[in-house]
Amino acid sequence: MRRALIIVDVQKDFCEGGSVPVKGGADRAAAIAELVRRADGQYAFVVATRDHHIDPGAHFSENPDFRDSFPVHCVVGSEGGEFHPDFAPAVDSGHVDEVFFKGAHSSSKSGFEGSAQDGTTLSAWLKARDIADLDVVGIATDHCVKATALDGVRAGFTVRVLLDYTAGVAADTTRTAIAELRRAGVKLSGEPVIAA
Repeated sequence: MRRALIIVDVQKDFCEGGSVPVKGGADRAAAIAELVRRADGQYAFVVATRDHHIDPGAHFSENPDFRDSFPVHCVVGSEGGEFHPDFAPAVDSGHVDEVFFKGAHSSSKSGFEGSAQDGTTLSAWLKARDIADLDVVGIATDHCVKATALDGVRAGFTVRVLLDYTAGVAADTTRTAIAELRRAGVKLSGEPVIAA
């Protein structure tokens, strides 16, 4: 079994103080960093995704519905697009093997819509390294974590979401997302942090 860890969008704009904050995001950033530090030998590879918007069209809105449209966030070159400072050292220290950027000109919620600096897609990168099983963590449970996990199943991987290492935007959408993940065959462990 070759398992990889996918860390979804642990960026400043998605944590407290950011433009689209998810309650508990900063705590999850620190918890995920600790998970990565403790995971020596547990994963063949650890990768991260980043929202990396240039002009994503209707994804940015002054009157967002918080489903398909959101306030401006994670713009290329902005501070909000950077990894959260509690998680960034895990990337800078080399514990993260690759970063996949998504959403330059689209909403791109799924990490499987992203690519590395050399243009390699997440799916191609994982398959080239004989990865069969994925653990997915990050922000937000009911948006980009869900989309990444579902696309992982569609791409032929066995997927597990570690809910203890996710933060959800709202209780109702998180419950709906968890039910959708379960129906798709995604394995689930733990309980997500959910905004009250």
